[in-house]
Amino acid sequence: MTNQQQLSLEHQIRPSSESNAPVIIMLHGYGSDENDLFSFSSELDERFFIVSARAPYPMFPFGHTWYTIHFEAPQGKWTDTEQALESRDKIAVFIDEVCEAYDVDSNRVILLGFSQGTILSIAVALTYPEKISDVVALSGYVNKDLIPTEINKDKISHLSFYCSHGTADQVIPVDWARKTPAFFDGIGIDYSYSEFPVGHGVAPQNFREFRDWLYKRY
Repeated sequence: MTNQQQLSLEHQIRPSSESNAPVIIMLHGYGSDENDLFSFSSELDERFFIVSARAPYPMFPFGHTWYTIHFEAPQGKWTDTEQALESRDKIAVFIDEVCEAYDVDSNRVILLGFSQGTILSIAVALTYPEKISDVVALSGYVNKDLIPTEINKDKISHLSFYCSHGTADQVIPVDWARKTPAFFDGIGIDYSYSEFPVGHGVAPQNFREFRDWLYKRY
């Protein structure tokens, strides 16, 4: 049994049945914590080493966030960009720590994010592509303020994304997510994009689809 290590971000782990395993690093949404997405782990293949991280900023009276959101502001201004960039870089450091502390394959690092965690998963992958192999991006969108203004297409050519969104999402409108395919086409990234008739959440058929997508790749 692998013991949980003290790293820069609080986290939960589920060890793999194999050595040098592919690792899924889960990044939760606004106001949640590391236990949220970790509930997926019981339904994911035991070959995957799973790490579910807690965002660094505590909220009152409970929960955590990767960055402050100003809900009264218009799109493009509601993100505390400075905090978001700090969290993006903290996650990049955390990835290195995970690869050093646990018996995982640093060439097979998968980010699985939801909402705010998806926004940062995309940002990490496009800023530090050498650290990531694949991204499962649930109920989020591309925030261009968090990624390089110029992207080297050669350095991101190995990345693959699974993206999904709820058509009835009242937190992050589906129209924001619908801009993702065109953006990925423009930079030449391999991706899958799906929509489901749900709100801000992950429907059972959505879970099965991204799980199957992962299994085909690993």
